[in-house]
Amino acid sequence: MFDRIAPRYDLLNHVLSCNVDRTWWWRTARRFRHILARPEGKVLDICCGTGDMTGALLRRRPADGEPVVAADFSVEMLARARRKLAGRRVEVIEADALRLPFGDGSLDLITTAFGFRNLVNYSAGLVEFFRVLAPGGEVGILDFSEPVGIVGKVFRFYFRHLLPWLGSRISGDSGAYGYLPDSVERFPAPPVMLEMMRSAGFVEVSWTPYSFGIAGLWRGVKTR
Repeated sequence: MFDRIAPRYDLLNHVLSCNVDRTWWWRTARRFRHILARPEGKVLDICCGTGDMTGALLRRRPADGEPVVAADFSVEMLARARRKLAGRRVEVIEADALRLPFGDGSLDLITTAFGFRNLVNYSAGLVEFFRVLAPGGEVGILDFSEPVGIVGKVFRFYFRHLLPWLGSRISGDSGAYGYLPDSVERFPAPPVMLEMMRSAGFVEVSWTPYSFGIAGLWRGVKTR
C-alpha cells in the first residue's frame, strides 16, 4: 500500500494537513536539538517515508556530525527519500521497525513521524526501540491523536469523510486513505501510550499536543 501511494505521498501530506505537517516536523526536531547538536550523536529516523522528518533533523545537525540513518520498509518511499536527501549527511536503509539492524545500546535518538501507528505490535516496537538506545538515549514518536471537544468533532468528520475522499481522488488509491482514519482510531490514546512506554522501560515520558491535539509528540528516555 505504501509503495502504491509513494508517488503522491508528499503532495497529499501537505494538502490534507494544510501544510501544518511541516510545523510538526520542525517542532519535533527542535525538541531534540540537545542530542542533534552533538556531532557524535547516533540518530535513527525509523518509518522515515520520503524523508521529511529526516530533513528536519538534518537541519539541526552540525556539518561534521555522524550521518542520520533514515529507515523504512517501503522501497518506493525510500527511493524518494534518497533523491530528496541527496548530498546530505544521511544513510538511507531498508529496515523493519520491529527488528532493527542495530546493536544493543548503539543509538542516542530514535524518531518516527506518522509511522509508529502502522506497526503491528506497539509494545514490541517500544521494546525494540529501548533495546537499541544507549542509556540516556531518547525516543520521539510524532503521530496523530484524536482531540476532544468541538475540535475533536470537526476533526473526526474531516478524517472520516472528507480526507478519504480527497486522498483517493488525488492518489487514485481509495484503500490507503480509508486505512488512515481506521489506523488513527485504533491507535492508543495518549495516557495509554504513555503507560505502554513506561512498561517498555522508558522514564520521563511525556506527550506534547500539537494543533489542538490533532497530532502530538510522545517522548521517553532510556534509564541510565
